[in-house]
This record gives sequence, C-alpha cells and structure tokens, in this order.
Amino acid sequence: MAAARDFLYLGFDFSTQQLKVVAVDGNLSVVHQNNVQFDSELPEFRTQGGVHIHADKLTVTSPVLMWVKALDLLLDKMKRAGLDFSRVRALSGSGQQHGSVFWRKGASETLKQLDPDQDLNQLLQDSFSVSDCPVWMDSSSTQQCHELQAAAGGALRLAEITGSRAYERFTGNQIAKLRQTRPNEFQDAERISLVSSFAASLFLGDYAAIDFSDGSGMNLLDIRTRTWSKICLEATAPHLDRLLGTPLPSTSVLGPVSSYFVQRYGFSDGCRVVAFTGDNPASLAGMRLQQGDIAVSLGTSDTVFLWLQQPRPALEGHVFCNPVDWQAYMALLCFKNGSLTRERIRNECTEGSWEHFSASLRDTPLGNNGHIGLYFDTMEITPPAVGVHRFDGDDNEVSSLSPQVEVRALVEGQFLSRRLHGERLGYSIIPGTRVLATGGASSNKEILQVLSDVFNAPVYTIDLSNSTCLGAAYRALHGLVAETGVCFFDVVKKAPEPQLIVTPHPTAQEVYDTMLRRFARLEERVLQETRP
Repeated sequence: MAAARDFLYLGFDFSTQQLKVVAVDGNLSVVHQNNVQFDSELPEFRTQGGVHIHADKLTVTSPVLMWVKALDLLLDKMKRAGLDFSRVRALSGSGQQHGSVFWRKGASETLKQLDPDQDLNQLLQDSFSVSDCPVWMDSSSTQQCHELQAAAGGALRLAEITGSRAYERFTGNQIAKLRQTRPNEFQDAERISLVSSFAASLFLGDYAAIDFSDGSGMNLLDIRTRTWSKICLEATAPHLDRLLGTPLPSTSVLGPVSSYFVQRYGFSDGCRVVAFTGDNPASLAGMRLQQGDIAVSLGTSDTVFLWLQQPRPALEGHVFCNPVDWQAYMALLCFKNGSLTRERIRNECTEGSWEHFSASLRDTPLGNNGHIGLYFDTMEITPPAVGVHRFDGDDNEVSSLSPQVEVRALVEGQFLSRRLHGERLGYSIIPGTRVLATGGASSNKEILQVLSDVFNAPVYTIDLSNSTCLGAAYRALHGLVAETGVCFFDVVKKAPEPQLIVTPHPTAQEVYDTMLRRFARLEERVLQETRP
C-alpha cells in the first residue's frame, strides 16, 4: 500500500470531443495528464466534433461504444506512460451534461462479471439498447418540452421545481421523445444513466447513482427535496423512477473500483469510486468557487457561474444542486453576445486595436455620464432580445454614441446584464466576494477593471483549461472524508491560488447600484418593444 503522501487521485472528463484525465498527488500537484480525441483517434465512429449531426440538423447524438473504447485507449496510454495505478486511492469524473445512456436488459450482470483479459469495448458490445445517445447539442424535443411544461403548470412552475424551464437538450425531454419515437429500444432498457453516471458505472462494475448536481440538468429532479419530481416523472415515462435509480449526494463514495480494473490495470482493491457529476458542476469544483463568488468566462459566449444559498429559479438560466456542498446551489447563465460583439465594437470604434479600446475605457468615467447600451448582435438567450439599443442619461434612445462612450457603454452594459440576471436567480454580493475571470478577454486589464467596478469586488484570473478534470480529482479526494463533515475547501487548501488583477474603484458601489436599477428598467423596455 502506498504511503499517504504517495497516493494519487484521478479526475476523468467525458466531454463532447475528447476523454481527458488528470492525476493529482496528496499536495494537489498535477503528476499526469492524458487524453483521447474522439474524431482523430477513433475514426471508425465517424464523428465530427465528437457527435453525429442528423439530417434534420436538430438531432445530435454520440455513439456510446465510442466513449467505452476511448476509456480502453486512455487507460492503456496511462499504463504505457508508467502511471502506477496501485497508488490511486480514489477516482471521480465528469460528463458532458444532459446526455443519456440506455443500458439494455441484462447489462448489470455483464458489468459485474467483466473478463479482465478483454477490452471493455468487446465486453459491452451488446449492453446498450440505444447505440447513439442524445447529447446536449440536440434540440429535437420541442414538442416534449411543451408537454412537460403543461404537465408541471407552466414554464416558471417547472423552473421552480427543477431549476430550469424545459430545454430541448435536458434529459427528461430526450427520454420522453425516445419513448414516443423508438418504443422498442425504450422498452429494452433496464437503466438510464447520464454520461457522468454511465462513466462511473464502468469503474464501479455496477449501475452508479445519478448525483444531485448533474441530476439537476434533467428537468426531472426536485432541486429542493433532491428527489425525483413525481409530476415530471409521470409526464415523461411510466415507472421512470425504476429506470433512473435513487439520486445521491455528489460527494458520495459509490464503492470500490471493479475487480476488472484491479486485475487488468493493477488498481488497488481499496481504490474508491466517488460519484461522477456534470462538466459544469465539476468546473465549479475545479475553480473552487465559494459562497458569494462569481466566475465569468469571457469567450465567444459569456458564461457566468454563481454560488447560491437561496436560489430563485427563473425562466432564464439554470439552478443546480451544488456539487461540493449539498446544502447549497449553483447557477449557470449563458450570454450569446460575448467576445464577437466586443470585437465588432473594437473594429468600429477603435480601428481594430485592443490598446485603443482599453484607452477608451481608461479615459471615460465610471457610469459613462449616464449613457447605457444593450448590444445584441444575434438573438440573445439572457434576455431573449435582439438589436442594438443606446440610451442617453435621460433614458432617451439615441442612434449613436461617440466611439469612446460606445466602448464603455458596451462593456458596462454587458457586465450590468451579468450582475442583474445573476441577482434575479438569488445571487448576492457579500463581504469577501471574489470575481473569477477566465477566457480570452480576461487578459485585458481595463475590461476586468469595469467588471470589478460593476460587481464592487476584486477580480482574479484563473486558468480554466483543466478545471473540469481538476474538479473531478479534487472531488475524489474530498469524497473520502466528506461523510465525516470535512469541508471541500479544507481539502483543497493546497491548490494554486487565483491571481489578483484589479480591485474596485472607491465610488463603484454608489455609481453602479443606481445604474443597475436603470439598466433593469431599460432592458425591460427593450423587451416590451421588441417582442414579436
């Protein structure tokens, strides 16, 4: 048995385009990382970007055996690289959210009797009733969304129960569609897993429970009672609770690793499998988001992660059970008009120069002398609006602003929107709040200064490239002690700290608390005027 300091903890990420793994030691230092790219390393499955896009352009699936074969490949790569599996004390993982796996009747017996002389891919050839699994990119279940919302008493009522209104990609609606359109394959299933619990099942040698956090992305789990919603289950499929199993806390130890991995790869029979979760919850763990914190990923679309104590689910955004503290929640908000809109304004107002863009932010006052802009180049998700709308200090809509004012109006408007919609879901800034920034625009200090001012909180930057795998590895370590009441943050104290970049201006709170109220009114006005 390895000494405590020599133990390793593995975090796997079954994402859309690849399977990744990170191994950390007891000091949380990364000692190994590896991956399998689906398209290039498993070309026989003929995926593009890890998926099959069907002729209707709405149905998007992935072959379940591709994920199985990828795990065979990955573990072989790790073995060849010299990783000593006997040092692995615990493992966990994440999966792309919302995707579903349908295990064929008899598969549980197969899982329990895996022959260590054969690949998983060979052993599980006949274990799935649906060979191509619906994934998060699928948007073909609109009819089922309408049916579920009607059964629940409307979109807002469904959001209050499950954390989100009905979304096509959410698992419950995909299950309902499959039951209606492919009844034989549905009848042949004895268990339905999420991608995360499917992956955990491979390691466990038995069906793994769906965890509370990833289970929150199904439109089926009551996020307050943390049990399946009877209303939602009955609207989706008969006896669905039997097919889903009982959900468990995300910190649960599911059991020891299957003897298959002990005999084939040399894992210790004391290695524990901690519940797998979704990629977004795992990312929250990897970022080590705490109460009061907000993480903002500034990419093509901007994504906001929030830690919530008292959630208020809405028609926009998603509330999930928190993966590291079962009494708390997390929220996700996605804003489609992110970096492409920033780049358009840079090109139009500052001759394509980020330096001039930054200078415009430096040379204009906080609050922009009352000018406010809402910039929706493409149809926005949060809120559902389109078009560019500029206002002067008296709330009159104007057709143009000077280039410098336009730059600040864009950046302030984007961050006011992030704060407004976060607060509507129950987020509140508290003493000690940190804003964690990542993504392309997080390298621009002036943009981050506006972010800091709008939230009246210091901004730190973090590297998100491995956050999902790291979150899974950290959760593996935490899972071993969670039942004794040890807090996640005590376990990850040794992880590298984010880097402080900027702090808010002394007048920021006064300026932006008032501006936020105006922004909310103007956004509502735009919504009223642009509704079809």
